[in-house]
This record gives sequence, C-alpha cells and structure tokens, in this order.
Amino acid sequence: MKRYRRIRDLREDRDLSQAEVGAAINVTQRSYSYYENGQHLIPLEVLCAIADFYQVSVDYLLERTDNPKVNR
Repeated sequence: MKRYRRIRDLREDRDLSQAEVGAAINVTQRSYSYYENGQHLIPLEVLCAIADFYQVSVDYLLERTDNPKVNR
C-alpha cells in the first residue's frame, strides 16, 4: 500500500503526536498510525478532515501537487 509521507511530515513539522492529530480529527491513534504508514487506505471523510486540520489541499496530501494551497 501507499505510504502517506506528507501526512507524517506535516505532523512532525508541527511537533504533534499521532494521538493529538487523531483526537483533532476524531479517530484513534492506532487508526491514524495505520493511515500514516499506509497500512489502511484513508477514508474520504478522514482525508478531508486531515486536509482541513493542516489547512492544505487533499491533492497536496496525496502528492498530486507540490502546492499546499487550498483552492476555494
């Protein structure tokens, strides 16, 4: 499965734990760890919550673009 490198990088850049991010987006630390390490696919609603939390685009999280800016 694909590893979600940017999700981990964003979390580490902000000195947050997996538990802190999980609590902020309403998933367990274990689930967040599985998503971050690519052991489970990220459900769309969780992916959107992560993007909103970090204020970046979903495309940026998925490495479809290098531009983190959200187009609204």
